[in-house]
Amino acid sequence: MYITDKKIDTEMFLSPSCDKTCGATVFFVGVVRNQNHGKAVKGIYYECYESMANRQIERIIDVVKERTGVYSIRVLHRVGWLEVGDTAVVVAAASPHRKEAFLACQTVIDQIKEQVPIWKKETYVDGTSEWVICCHQAVHQSQT
Repeated sequence: MYITDKKIDTEMFLSPSCDKTCGATVFFVGVVRNQNHGKAVKGIYYECYESMANRQIERIIDVVKERTGVYSIRVLHRVGWLEVGDTAVVVAAASPHRKEAFLACQTVIDQIKEQVPIWKKETYVDGTSEWVICCHQAVHQSQT
């Protein structure tokens, strides 16, 4: 539903999906970058607890739609091995006005990083690797 092990077709995902009442559609496309904290990254392996991840993403979408009044929110997150430059996650939010669409898109990606059981293992050019905790998760965990 929201998780895939297939390459994300960004062009297809970015095509408008809202009716003519939507004047704004905001997209976030997260790609694997070539470095993290000064280390050269070769690629990332994402894994997740898929059924729970899908439920949590659906809940996040429902809450954000209610709070912001956007009409449509779409999410797709990839799992498995991704190379530098591959698309890892896409989010689209559509509403009558841009302010709500921007807020919804940012809130959804922030909440996914904070709440959804998706983990990543970075592999570096030097042959080492490590599981990485997102900054949002680290802050959230230290506050509990």
